[in-house]
Amino acid sequence: MEETRHIKIKDFNYHLPDERIAKFPLAERDSSKLLLYRKGEVQEDTFVNLPQYLPEGALMVFNNTKVIQARLHFRKETGALIEVFCLEPAVPHDYVLMFQQTRSCSWYCMIGNLKKWKNGALKRTVTVRGQEIELTVTRGEMHGNSHQVDFVWNNDEVTWAEILDAVGELPIPPYLNRETQESDKETYQTVYSKIKGSVAAPTAGLHFTERVLEALDRHGIDREEVTLHVGAGTFKPVKSEEIEGHEMHTEYICVNKRTIEKLIAHGGGCIAVGTTSVRTLESLYYIGVYLATHPDASEEELHVQQWTPYEYAEQTRPQGSEPDGRPEALTTIEALQNILNYLERNELNALHTSTQIIIAPGYTYHVVRMMVTNFHQPQSTLLLLVSAFVHGDWHKIYDYALEHDFRFLSYGDSSLLIP
Repeated sequence: MEETRHIKIKDFNYHLPDERIAKFPLAERDSSKLLLYRKGEVQEDTFVNLPQYLPEGALMVFNNTKVIQARLHFRKETGALIEVFCLEPAVPHDYVLMFQQTRSCSWYCMIGNLKKWKNGALKRTVTVRGQEIELTVTRGEMHGNSHQVDFVWNNDEVTWAEILDAVGELPIPPYLNRETQESDKETYQTVYSKIKGSVAAPTAGLHFTERVLEALDRHGIDREEVTLHVGAGTFKPVKSEEIEGHEMHTEYICVNKRTIEKLIAHGGGCIAVGTTSVRTLESLYYIGVYLATHPDASEEELHVQQWTPYEYAEQTRPQGSEPDGRPEALTTIEALQNILNYLERNELNALHTSTQIIIAPGYTYHVVRMMVTNFHQPQSTLLLLVSAFVHGDWHKIYDYALEHDFRFLSYGDSSLLIP
């Protein structure tokens, strides 16, 4: 673990010219380029041909989260514009219940132009289903780096989901350096997005179209979905010299019992679409490990801490290795079976918890065998995750992409990584 903690983030830097950052998506999602990295060899194709590179009968896992219109604007009587950016539900803390709320709710929010909003309520008249509603916000206590903000509106029939849809703005990534456009409401969502809660899209999924999904089905690929609600922390730069000083953000995850059963049926391995799916799937292993010694834990206690994987690796020896006094690490199947047993004991159809996992060189992957992902920012935790997956060979991939006119970041091109 010490080696991982002392990774220097400057070793994961590369020159990304602004013109290589895709400001808008292509007209056809699946016409983007696809970089193929297979056991050290790199070539390219078009994304629509992805299915032919996947093993028949494999399991592919997608993140079905949906981006919410999380940015709200209010104008003070002085004329100052205040932006309230909803990050995470406060009251109620449950995402599903939150969007069903009428009359009031509270969120943890980032506030733009905070210095102009010292105290007092902000008001705005909004129109929902032809009805005029007065929306009032008041600022509460600090919560980490965000504020709790209370929302109240004078209508019993209008839900919070309807208010966000009517007046919220979709939060596109800051590095696009442009205003959100009406077209982003469609293009910055995956075609399979379902569960509201993210403030950023799981962008590897943006390339998939109905025809690619149908081609996967014809190819015998088994498809499952998980939910990880992407937080604004996904854009948080690593400012510390060593990654030990970087605090990973916490994100909510939900995995259905059927998905756990499918993972077990597929030998504990799968193809992950996007780093958010990767973080969810790899967190499952450590949830199963925790359940081995804490079978009666609450779902909150199953939260995966940032450094848990590396501490566990130090305390155990790899499966099948020579005895050295430490217990043998759990197999992936054993860990997944622990989760399945837990769900059955508690009569739960899905696991709801959270993860703060950091995946960096030194990490051993347990569930993910192949990965579909975009090209990530220099010196980012996502680049660390990719490097860990390809055993440090990320330079070869990124050099190729830069030399062959690949488009980078959220609206950019894609890659299939097979280590």
